[in-house]
Amino acid sequence: MLDRRTFMGSAGVGLAGLVSGCATRAPQAPISTAPVAVDGWTRLDQRPALDVEVSPLIDDIQKLAFRYFWEVTDEKTGMSPDRWPTPSFVSIAAMGFALTAYPIGVTHGWITRAEARERTLTTLQFLAAAPMGNQRSGVSGYRGFFYHFLGSTKGYRFSLAELSTIDTALLMAGVLFAQSWFDDPIDADEARIRDLAEQLYRAVEWTWITPRAPFVSMGWHPESGFIRSDWEIYNEGMILYILGMGSPTHPLRDDTWNVWSTQFDSSWSSRWGEPHLHFAPMFGHQYSHVWVDFRGIRDRFMTQKGIDYFENSRRATYCQRNYAIENPGNWAGYGPDCWGLTACDGPGDFKMMLGGKEREFYSYSARGPGERDDGTLAPTALLGSLPFAPEIVEPTVQAMYFRYGDQLYDKYGFLDSFNPTIVRRPAQPFRHGEFRLGVGWVDKDYLGIDQGPIVAMIENHRTGLVWNTMRKNPHIRRGLQRAGFTGGWLG
Repeated sequence: MLDRRTFMGSAGVGLAGLVSGCATRAPQAPISTAPVAVDGWTRLDQRPALDVEVSPLIDDIQKLAFRYFWEVTDEKTGMSPDRWPTPSFVSIAAMGFALTAYPIGVTHGWITRAEARERTLTTLQFLAAAPMGNQRSGVSGYRGFFYHFLGSTKGYRFSLAELSTIDTALLMAGVLFAQSWFDDPIDADEARIRDLAEQLYRAVEWTWITPRAPFVSMGWHPESGFIRSDWEIYNEGMILYILGMGSPTHPLRDDTWNVWSTQFDSSWSSRWGEPHLHFAPMFGHQYSHVWVDFRGIRDRFMTQKGIDYFENSRRATYCQRNYAIENPGNWAGYGPDCWGLTACDGPGDFKMMLGGKEREFYSYSARGPGERDDGTLAPTALLGSLPFAPEIVEPTVQAMYFRYGDQLYDKYGFLDSFNPTIVRRPAQPFRHGEFRLGVGWVDKDYLGIDQGPIVAMIENHRTGLVWNTMRKNPHIRRGLQRAGFTGGWLG
């Protein structure tokens, strides 16, 4: 099973070899055939990262997810599509994940430093030259923020997309990662990367988009103004507020984080596991952790609770598993070795009778324990949580691969999502994906914002590369310190 898709350049290794053991396979040939430079920088970058040993399956998943960003991103602009292979608009958040993926590819020898440098510089130059303004069309953003989705040809606002604060934050996190990772003091292109990253980050006017200060609005439309919803509860917004408070040009108010975190008590829950800040979809516990190492550092809220945000995400991961074991919705497949709810594609918005019971399904939606759970599972919910709880995540990934891999694992690893409860085709067409015997409904796409945490969080588990790099970034440190974080590596 999967010999064609999984073992590119690894003839003779079978399925059992892919999932068994602890050590990784011998490094495969890199994507590029360019010669390896002989300077000290490249020699270090070509060494495989083995600080934490992972199974060959996890190694393969990370490599294929990296290939997604390397191969589907436009090499002339650096724009990354929202999804593939379905033709789509560009996602600025996916671009942030792509910028984070390129150095990871270098450390494993999948591409060279020169290739990553060129792609990164292309991306930052495109962003820096993108037109800004309050017009309804013909621009890419306004006041340093970018529209959530951009057209795939010129990179202008797509349709009626909002000026997105969180997606700009995810983009800027990738931009700052590139700034700190490309640190060659001599190379002119790497110096240019650092300068462009600084320019892009400084341009974001965080204080403008706070109509209900100190909270940041979720976005803005040129047609109607600020979105009425703010980032005011515990969620993936941590990275947004850290970046906003770290800004050297348009910083959020000094009390922003403390005012925001006073809202958190309403999310504190012990349902399905240990007490923690509950946010149903798993991505809310993952996205900020892609770039920030929260181990051992605490703000005022977490100091009072006696844990840190890393431990909070570990508990949230276990709660997802506990919920699947309880399986209150009686969905097919759920159990200790099959779980993972987050924002992902779904079969469509319809109802159908299955097993004598009417079931309701959704298309793209944020799913979580007790919230819009329709039996749709997403591998990214597992893989993006690998650093938090590897002892339960990796066995589940292996079980999922054994059980569904022949229908679910393809060119860039696991497809975005699947639903084993759908045992027959509905009367109406699926919004996404198709019915496949032996699995049920299976998505046919990969999503950039779901592939990104897979690449980065596997790497953080293996080597801490993204975390260690971002520790050096002065803007991240400033944002954390202004938010009141102390202890650990910040000391």
